[in-house]
Amino acid sequence: MFDIGFSELMVIAVVALVVIGPERLPRVARTAGHLLGRLQRYVNDVKADINREMELEELRKFKDEFEKTAQTVQKQVSDEIYKSEDFFKSISADVNPHEGSATPVGPSETGPGLESSLGTGSTVRAPQPLAPEHQLAPDQKTAT
Repeated sequence: MFDIGFSELMVIAVVALVVIGPERLPRVARTAGHLLGRLQRYVNDVKADINREMELEELRKFKDEFEKTAQTVQKQVSDEIYKSEDFFKSISADVNPHEGSATPVGPSETGPGLESSLGTGSTVRAPQPLAPEHQLAPDQKTAT
């Protein structure tokens, strides 16, 4: 850090011993040690804070990118859903042109269904259920 050799440290120790004196030198050395320890902790705390801030900034950038990507995907999906809904509505309108109209569709407008034309004027209708008086009770057997 300061590039101080052993010989330089010995010169500083001898000068400190002469200037401060042998009675106060241990107390001064202890105080200097505490101050250096506090200084190192403070420097380490500042380094850790700077690293945390850098990591937080990276996380914010990643979050912003992720949100932009998510919004893009959401917009694309919603556009596709709207396109699909429009497509199905157009197909539904093509298949069932009377859907949504207030007038009911009668049998003549449906085309051949249960009633079909067999030639000149003759029509066959689907069988109708029997009236209640013509139905057999469950305990009666049918004659064959």
